[in-house]
Amino acid sequence: MSAEAERELPLGALTRVEGQGTLRLRLRGDQIVHSRLAIFEPPRFFEAFLRGRSYTEPPDITSRVCGICPVAYQMSACRALEDACGVTVGGQLAALRRLLYCGEWIESQTLHIYLLHAPDFLGCSDVVELARISTADVERGLRLKQAGNAIVEQLGGRSIHPINVRLGGFHRVPTRTELRPLEERLRRARDDAEATVRWVAGFDFPDAASDHDFFALAEPGTYAIDSGTPTVLPAPGPAAEPEPPRTFPLSAFGAHVVEHQVPYSTALQARLDGRRHLAGSLARFAVSGRWLPPEIRELAREAGLGDPGEGAVCRNPFRSIVVRALEVLYAVREALRIIDGYQPPPVAHVDVPARAGTGHGATEAPRGLLYHRYTLDNAGTVTDAVLVPPTSQNQGAIEEDVRRVLERRLATGHSSDEELAALSERAVRNHDPCISCSAHFLHLSVTREE
Repeated sequence: MSAEAERELPLGALTRVEGQGTLRLRLRGDQIVHSRLAIFEPPRFFEAFLRGRSYTEPPDITSRVCGICPVAYQMSACRALEDACGVTVGGQLAALRRLLYCGEWIESQTLHIYLLHAPDFLGCSDVVELARISTADVERGLRLKQAGNAIVEQLGGRSIHPINVRLGGFHRVPTRTELRPLEERLRRARDDAEATVRWVAGFDFPDAASDHDFFALAEPGTYAIDSGTPTVLPAPGPAAEPEPPRTFPLSAFGAHVVEHQVPYSTALQARLDGRRHLAGSLARFAVSGRWLPPEIRELAREAGLGDPGEGAVCRNPFRSIVVRALEVLYAVREALRIIDGYQPPPVAHVDVPARAGTGHGATEAPRGLLYHRYTLDNAGTVTDAVLVPPTSQNQGAIEEDVRRVLERRLATGHSSDEELAALSERAVRNHDPCISCSAHFLHLSVTREE
């Protein structure tokens, strides 16, 4: 077919995603010539201006990367810096950190489910239209999000960009009495979260399947949130038996996950051992789903995902909204468990003395595995910093998922360019990309002439 038959879909800026970007889709007949997630948000050079800072500063600085998942940046930074200094935070301080992270999971995942993603399944242009036809559902979502915000505000000092987190723990820890109102609120949130799972499970899901390697942290005995070992679940191959999961130490992250610049985006992209990979809810569910409580695994089965305790893996990106809802329910239950067993620790933080070294930290942000690495000198000054956010890792998988979804639709018959464009945006929103997180650095070459 001639080059004149090529066309581009009429796509403007992506909507109902965090940050600024667009899709560039070129078609030739029923074939997708290219699918590109073109991020045009200006990079903010966080890694560059962390250099020369005191080792106590990155948790607060990096939390400003994102207003939706600041806790993820704080916790990953703390873990990496404490690793560099040879300090481990445990006991009730570690439990409080996990509780804080649960708050972020609740509010961030709920925001995506109700305000960004659900309108796609219900034929609405946005949550305002959805609220007109389904007021009770939207009110439930707002209550859930407020419960998550309340946890972050209580432990972090405010609900956005928390200020109470520091190396070694917190500036101040709460009393049991101060946590009691959260407990009462979370009991109502538990009912709302379960209702959310049943609500989204009833949506109509297009057929789709991601054939990327899944990548998430794993911590035997628990659903990994704030710590774990990098684990790869290989994509299905031609062999009759699937490849078993493989792991590697966090210190080897940079040898396995390699970022590179693409000419059409201000964000780096990443590959895992040279292959496309996907982080986030689907990957966590596949890697750690067996550690979910039996009641949640039963809900997963009822919702059509199968029982992860029996090895069920969901590879349909459109069903990621169901997995996110299950994760919200898990985070609510986990928060209640932590509050129930909480005893105020004797100190709000442990000492983290400076020393020269390199440290690695990773946690599971709502959108997927977030990695930090810092190198310090003897005085505790940051000499090098690397941040690898989940969206930069997911970009290649998102582009491929969009291509596959469109070609499947084109193979079934005629669709207008407007319909294809709308389906493309839906395919992107399945992954809840945080574009601002991904546009943090560019490789620059500077030549000085004397």
